[in-house]
Amino acid sequence: MRYRFIILSYNTGKDGKTAVTLRITKNRKRKYINTGLRASPEQWDTAGDRFVTDKRLVPGYKAYNTRLSELEARVNAVLRDFDSRRIDWTLNQFETEYLGKTARGSVKAYFDKTVVTLRETEHIGNAICYSRTLRMMSLFDKRLAGRIFSEIDIRYVKAFDVFLQKRGCRGNTRKYYIKALRAVLNKAIQDKEATESTYPFGKGGFNIAALEEDTPKRYLSQDIMHRIKTTALDNGVLERTRRLFLFMYYCYGISFIDAALLTTDNLVKRSGGTYIVYKRNKTKESKRARPLRIKITPQIQEQLDWFAGHTEIAGNYLLPIVSAAGYTGERLYRHIRGRYRRNGKYLNSLGLALGITGMRLTSYCARHTMAMTLQDHHVPREVISQILGHKDITTTSIYLDSFTDSVIDEAARVL
Repeated sequence: MRYRFIILSYNTGKDGKTAVTLRITKNRKRKYINTGLRASPEQWDTAGDRFVTDKRLVPGYKAYNTRLSELEARVNAVLRDFDSRRIDWTLNQFETEYLGKTARGSVKAYFDKTVVTLRETEHIGNAICYSRTLRMMSLFDKRLAGRIFSEIDIRYVKAFDVFLQKRGCRGNTRKYYIKALRAVLNKAIQDKEATESTYPFGKGGFNIAALEEDTPKRYLSQDIMHRIKTTALDNGVLERTRRLFLFMYYCYGISFIDAALLTTDNLVKRSGGTYIVYKRNKTKESKRARPLRIKITPQIQEQLDWFAGHTEIAGNYLLPIVSAAGYTGERLYRHIRGRYRRNGKYLNSLGLALGITGMRLTSYCARHTMAMTLQDHHVPREVISQILGHKDITTTSIYLDSFTDSVIDEAARVL
């Protein structure tokens, strides 16, 4: 089997140019497929199967030759696919598969379509994640516009990972991008835009979990938590920040975005009292996502009452985070992200005001501290995992130390 790009001199137009054609030969039989490009004899390098690299003759030779390289990659992808499936293909089969892959399976086009769909369905976080991943892949792969999914094999992913390392990306950042690539590839397979023949993940494939890095524990000691609970501040902004931190802590470490989105619609009265019932924004579309229920304790009610009496709350929101009731979609998402960044600065100032040293106070501290407090009081990890809204206990273990010093010290007494 052989293939090459040629120009057919017998099909010359009035402009002196002829179609650049893919010729594939097997068992002395040939098939010709038009590439959509045209060239005159003086513009064509017969030995190299490309346009001549002379701007005077071909001003756009770089773009044309890049296009031919993309088409060549598609030829090789079709041939690899046939080989992996052990198909003794015919020229007609090749043409059908090649033209089919040209019309569908474009990595960039599928990414773009997925991002549009996510924005339209208000999954803004994922849309931004996939857009960032596509941008990073475009920096890595100058030919991405012509790539099809069968070219995204394990060698491609490994090369992408090396590229990210060279840019100074740590393991968790590399995991962020490669997980997004895997998610899009999985969806493309479901939509029949890609096949599993060159799937780079799964058993024996690229191990995303190996990129996971241990992150410093971000939980606070009980002494510091007591200081946060009992030290009211004269500064209105810092006092609001302190009470918002406590609200998140008492609400089982609810995330900032989930807290921001809480409204009176999330309040449900049951026989045991009033509950906040919500689904985590991060996983709400998952089939296994279950609503979380938080009983409104006196500590939680105290914060809600303070917010109602000392801050302006928009619409039917529970907290003074979203400043306008009419925000929706991406505007709402970006508004909350802006408030999140601002709250981070306030938390840093709060930590300084309370004399907290050795750790930067963040909203994640509330979640991690809550989890560690429950563990210190011998609450089973399975229960903590459900409270955190995790799908499995492995994720929960990331939040928690294996054992606290006190447990290890107690064990030593047995010896």
